[in-house]
Amino acid sequence: MSLDPINLAAFLGMALVTYLTRIAGLALVGRLDLSPRAQAAFDAIPPAVLIAVIAPSALATGWPERVAALVCGLAAMRLPLLGVVAVGVATVVALRMVA
Repeated sequence: MSLDPINLAAFLGMALVTYLTRIAGLALVGRLDLSPRAQAAFDAIPPAVLIAVIAPSALATGWPERVAALVCGLAAMRLPLLGVVAVGVATVVALRMVA
C-alpha cells in the first residue's frame, strides 16, 4: 500500500483546519459574555445536530429504528443527552434481536 502525497496533504490540511476551528471556538467562548437566552441557544446546538444526523437514518430503515427513535424522544423529556443515547442504543439492540 502506497501513500499518495496529495492525499496525505489533504488529510493533514483537513485535520489542521478542524483542530483550529475547535480551538478557536474554545478560545472565543471564554471571552464572550452571553445572555442567558444566547447561552440556551448554544446549549441546544449539540442535541439538534445529533437529531439531524440520526433522524434520516432512523426513518429510512426498519421498524426497530423507528420505535427506538420514539423511545428516545420520550426519554429526552427526562434524561440528559448521554442517557438518551444509551436508551436509544439499548432499544435498537433489543428490538433487532426480536426482529
